[in-house]
Amino acid sequence: MAKRKISPERREQRKKLLEMSQDVGINDVAGVQDLFKEMVSTVLENGLEAELDEELGYSKYDYRNKQTDNSRNGYSEKTMKTSFGDMDISVPRDRKGDFDPQLIKKQH
Repeated sequence: MAKRKISPERREQRKKLLEMSQDVGINDVAGVQDLFKEMVSTVLENGLEAELDEELGYSKYDYRNKQTDNSRNGYSEKTMKTSFGDMDISVPRDRKGDFDPQLIKKQH
């Protein structure tokens, strides 16, 4: 079996990833899994914030331009079961309780 060829760009990306992982102290598979879970939870939380922005009609720090009497009201913690283990995320809330996120469904 022939060894697959790696482009110079891909080789540079791998080098940067290795350096980054060493800088943050990742030296085993468990560390990679923890980093992956953190990245996924960050992406999900950002998506939920964007959904609430859309629902309320204004962004988090643009409350002066809001056209509704509803507003943000903190966060609820949710633990998701994944193949990498439990993952904690913060789900934004609104005062009226109208926000029904589509990215991560509420348990009713």
